[in-house]
Amino acid sequence: MAWTQSQLDAIESAIASGELTVRFGDRTVTYRSMDELLQARAVIKESIDASVGKVTDRFSFAQTSKG
Repeated sequence: MAWTQSQLDAIESAIASGELTVRFGDRTVTYRSMDELLQARAVIKESIDASVGKVTDRFSFAQTSKG
């Protein structure tokens, strides 16, 4: 799905106000938790960045110990 900047703005506005319900034009979505809302924002932001050619780096670090 192609996300728009206005949809990202709506998500960020909901996060800032602490609401779990977001309206995208004629559609309304109610998220179960703030964590789910933050995950949605990450997906939308990554999609928008990819569509304009901005590369996002993802790193994973493993931690090990003897014993």
